[in-house]
Amino acid sequence: MASLNVYSVLVVLFLTCGAVMATKENDQIIKENNCETKMGLPCVLEAFTSIFNTGSISNKCCGELVVLGKFCHSTLVKRTLENPLFKDLNPATIIAKSIQTWNNCLALIDSPSPST
Repeated sequence: MASLNVYSVLVVLFLTCGAVMATKENDQIIKENNCETKMGLPCVLEAFTSIFNTGSISNKCCGELVVLGKFCHSTLVKRTLENPLFKDLNPATIIAKSIQTWNNCLALIDSPSPST
């Protein structure tokens, strides 16, 4: 079973809406760090929704987000904010939600599991 990667999801999203635009710098960073291959499609959508809309992210997807890494996470969020489709969003609010999602996931993954 082939899994879609983060880059594919963003490309499909942007093409569907009729606009693809990101800086070459962020694209290069994403490519060099293999950011586009570290999360599965369901978790990409959960993370995207929790940051750019209203929603929550599951424990499983928090795990994938932490594996993605803070650097890739931040770069993907910045690249998405550069897209004209998101021009009406407040970048400070999105970055704050991105940091909150990251910190919540990191705390969840780093917290000890309850003993059974």
